[in-house]
Amino acid sequence: MEEESEKDHRALLNQGEENELEVFGYHTQHLRRALCLIASVLTGGVLQLLFYWRPEWRVWANCTPCPLQEADTVLLRTTDEFQRYIRKKVLCLHLSTLKFPISKNPKDPLVADHHSVINQAVMKPDLKLRCIQVQKIRYVWDYLEKRFQKVGLLEDSNSCYDIHHTFGLGLTSEEQEVRRLVCGPNAIEVEIQPIWKLLVKQQSVKLHNLVEDHNKVQVTILVKDKGLQELESRLLVPGDILILPGKLSLPCDAVLIDGSCVVNEGMLTGESIPVTKTPLPGTENTMPWKCHSLEDYRKHVLFCGTEVIQVKPSGQGPIRAVVLQTGYNTAKGDLVRSILYPRPLNFKLYSDAFKFLVFLACLGVVGFFYALGIYMYHEIPPRDTATMALILLTVTVPPVLPAALTIGIVYAQKRLKKKKIFCISPQRINMCGQINLVCFDKTGTLTEDGLDLWGTVPTANNCFQKVHSFASGKALPWGPLCAAMASCHSLILLDGTIQGDPLDLKMFESTAWKMEDCNVNAYKFGMSDSNTIIKPGPEASQSPVEAIAILRQFPFSSSLQRMSVIAQLAGEHHFRAYLKGAPEMVARFCRPETVPKNFPQELRNYTAQGFRVIALAHKVLKTGKLSDVQRLAREKVESELTFLGLLIMENRLKKETKPVLKELSEARIRTVMITGDNLQTAITVAKNSEMIPPSSRVIIIEASEPEEHIPASLTWQLMENQEMGTGKKEAHVNIGNSSGPEGETGSSYHFAMSGKSYQVIFQHFNSLLPKILVNGTVFARMSPGQKSSLIEEFQKLNYYVGMCGDGANDCGALKMAHAGISLSEQEASVASPFTSKIANIECVPHLIREGRAALVSSFGVFKYLIMYGIIQFIGTLLLYWQLQIFGNYQYLMQDVAITLMVCLTMSSTHAYPKLAPFRPAGQLLSPPLLLSVFLHSCFTCIVQVCAFLYVKQQPWYCEVYRDAECFLANQSNFSSNMSLERNWTRNATLIPGSILSFETTTLWPIVTFNCITVAFIFSKGKPFRKPIYTNYIFSFLLISASGLTIFLLFSDFQDIYQGMEFIPTITSWRVSILVAALTQFCVAFFVEDAILQNRAFWLLIKKVFGFYSKSQYRTWQKKLAEDSTWPPINRTDYASDGKNGFYINKGYENHELVPKEKLKSGDQIKEQHFWTRL
Repeated sequence: MEEESEKDHRALLNQGEENELEVFGYHTQHLRRALCLIASVLTGGVLQLLFYWRPEWRVWANCTPCPLQEADTVLLRTTDEFQRYIRKKVLCLHLSTLKFPISKNPKDPLVADHHSVINQAVMKPDLKLRCIQVQKIRYVWDYLEKRFQKVGLLEDSNSCYDIHHTFGLGLTSEEQEVRRLVCGPNAIEVEIQPIWKLLVKQQSVKLHNLVEDHNKVQVTILVKDKGLQELESRLLVPGDILILPGKLSLPCDAVLIDGSCVVNEGMLTGESIPVTKTPLPGTENTMPWKCHSLEDYRKHVLFCGTEVIQVKPSGQGPIRAVVLQTGYNTAKGDLVRSILYPRPLNFKLYSDAFKFLVFLACLGVVGFFYALGIYMYHEIPPRDTATMALILLTVTVPPVLPAALTIGIVYAQKRLKKKKIFCISPQRINMCGQINLVCFDKTGTLTEDGLDLWGTVPTANNCFQKVHSFASGKALPWGPLCAAMASCHSLILLDGTIQGDPLDLKMFESTAWKMEDCNVNAYKFGMSDSNTIIKPGPEASQSPVEAIAILRQFPFSSSLQRMSVIAQLAGEHHFRAYLKGAPEMVARFCRPETVPKNFPQELRNYTAQGFRVIALAHKVLKTGKLSDVQRLAREKVESELTFLGLLIMENRLKKETKPVLKELSEARIRTVMITGDNLQTAITVAKNSEMIPPSSRVIIIEASEPEEHIPASLTWQLMENQEMGTGKKEAHVNIGNSSGPEGETGSSYHFAMSGKSYQVIFQHFNSLLPKILVNGTVFARMSPGQKSSLIEEFQKLNYYVGMCGDGANDCGALKMAHAGISLSEQEASVASPFTSKIANIECVPHLIREGRAALVSSFGVFKYLIMYGIIQFIGTLLLYWQLQIFGNYQYLMQDVAITLMVCLTMSSTHAYPKLAPFRPAGQLLSPPLLLSVFLHSCFTCIVQVCAFLYVKQQPWYCEVYRDAECFLANQSNFSSNMSLERNWTRNATLIPGSILSFETTTLWPIVTFNCITVAFIFSKGKPFRKPIYTNYIFSFLLISASGLTIFLLFSDFQDIYQGMEFIPTITSWRVSILVAALTQFCVAFFVEDAILQNRAFWLLIKKVFGFYSKSQYRTWQKKLAEDSTWPPINRTDYASDGKNGFYINKGYENHELVPKEKLKSGDQIKEQHFWTRL
């Protein structure tokens, strides 16, 4: 029974997704609630503040556990490492408020979609449903499944047939009203924060402006039995039929079911290249629509926030799309939610800072009881005793501490913005200071985005023919290869300009053909006006074909590595299919007898020279009817093809690539290439850019899937010895890394592999993966999912990973990395935490430099504030011993004139221009930092205690408040100013807790000089920041504070002494105070600079005592360095050997084909936002 009760009390929300939550049911007890309200009043609101910080305490105090079905309050807990709690009230929606009658018969469904959770969420005959709103998403209670389920979207379990036939004719107006009530409005509303929330107001205004227009779009929908209807986009519901008349900013996510269109997804991906969307086929099967074929389902989905720039009707009526998701469930909604509710970062700095705060608070509590004891011993009135004790309690924890930790990030963000690097996740800037591995995409990142055509290699009679060089200036001769290059692309004609992928554009321009829309010649093909017509241009070679019509397109997919089209040549009555893509992939779909026998060698010949190679193929389709063309499956079109030849393109390095990689290598930051291009090409680029040093060995890893009686195998070969056999389907090369972890160059070998091999290793050789990754440098033919997976595996080895890419296929990896940098032309690109408007990798060292400077600044400010609290605490403790305290103006001078100014300006020191070959400390609880705080605390304690005791030994000393006559009699010894002497007569009799004393006058300048000293020595410049004197404002403030303190120490003015509540002392004593402060400065500076900041000293300590890094990659490096059998060369291993710890990874699923919920990782949770949909 207890187990059953626990099951009813707890459930999972968004199971298997990145935002998975545990839900617990609670019922509010009115008596408990009343008692909590009384306690809140009695504690002056302190209890309410605790409940605000700890919502779980509020729920536990006010409620009792109950089954979720009966709960009026739910407590949600994240399932990640942070275990954060959220409290939500359960709301009730009443369908009886709708204006039309609803059947109360439980057997009658409310909506036609039998997959919809709405039918299972409404209680009959009450006609109400229970829901909660979590991070802008609505969830309703499913009485059948006994859990909360998301609404505002069509269920993924719908098949292609369901979407076409259930929603194809539109929803009834009654069903629309039901869905509007249950799902809520199709609106992305961002509340503008009130003016007092200044820290987040600017962001909320920007987000509000970003999404405001989304809620006001006028759209046309198809209503069942009523025809077309215009309405505001906020009234759209999942299942509505959206009519696309032409150019439109999409207000929701929708799946295209009729016609095709071209959209600009730049707002989401940063790429302004037009993307062609094709209709979802009406396949009659029960498979979920996202898995109906190998083709990426995203090619049918129109994402919210993207722009429809061109539509192409199919000839059967207007272009129709079924509304898939609304509001915050959409791609744009996910984007806004990711900004409103960012994933917390598990950075040691913040957790260590909290531990330090707890320590300081405990120190304050000790001081509190110390003060109570002293004042009670002297029988001071309870009110005064409590006041003084509370003052000491608050001295140790500086209130400016949280703001001071972020001020360095603010300065770094401003400096990055000047360098055209924009950031939407500022907390990641500190993490950039710890980056020790950077992954780069190749095309458009390391190499030029625009490719220069080098030539074509046509085939005939199963042999490669003479190369046609574009440098010759001769037109490409007519033939099947020319027809394929002219038609097999995704280019569109928009306002008279051809737009599309740069590669497609270069290829098309090389044919000298031209593109036309709505051509009068279309009747020759029996086509509608919407088809694209390709015709020979004036400079094209003579062709017997007057025109080519592109009838249908199967768009390029990163996972499929190919695209194809169906076209018709003028004068022909049959149709042709043309395909282009990765050579290995294209050869796989061609008839073997049409592929030249020397294909692998020829391919390797070009890729080894760094060329980018594309293969083309074609075939004549057997179907003769145009209507059949629209129904052909992609698998049938892309099979039994005839190989046509190769298109060779030059992929030049950007001029900034080599210097930046050299800079990173010198800084001992490891660099890795993750690309979708050919492995040989990637290796050549890695060598040319010196990512792989010339002296390094390159080891090829080729993995094969298990077959009937043969287990999965892994082959290791040196690149120099590898020969491509005719049976190989893809080139595999092994590459070394130009720098080992943190840049260590001790490793002389590098691994390289393809995405296919990585997938096999991940599945069947998982225990080998860490060994491979610590020296893996080139990963080619990687799909988007594999890129994200690889980043995650690097993170499991305790690398701090940066990722730099420029394409939509990098979005997942950019978000997965600790610091993702998108090279996008659009400042608004939000596919990664950082976006550079300058499209080269110079932004990477800039970001690392600023990250290091921000991190060191955060540590410096934090150490200063810790020491500031301890310095004041020690001084106040000493004064409390005699029932004395610093004066208000004395505190004000230290708090505002020094500490506040230091916190505001200390972090503004710029980053050092050269990257150091080591990283700054990444955690506060490190021996150097702890020892620094401890030693400086000892220094200040010694100086203050000595000054406190030594002043009592002076012949002119007296306890002012006890012996006023002695004090006044001695004033002539201290000051020549007689008016000053007379002024003290009115203060001759003082009460306990007074300010006027020789101890206060002595300790205040020492405490102030201590604060200035630690501010200076904690502002270390090189190697991570520029020298302190380059921070002009900070230097000026330190000099001004020092000068002012010396002036107050040696001045002899009545107004100053009255205002600061000092007592005049003899000049020799003042000089002694200054000498003591200078001595402490010299000792503290020497200890901090020569010992605590001496890296060589700490490395020696580590070596002597045998301390080693606990990072996984360090451990593996040490093990592999001691293993004489590593790396394996020229051998093959099998998964069933049992040696070397190989095993089958049962939990493996293909990243590309399996729903995200099945890919749960044990160490880190993958994000599932809009970028995983794109």
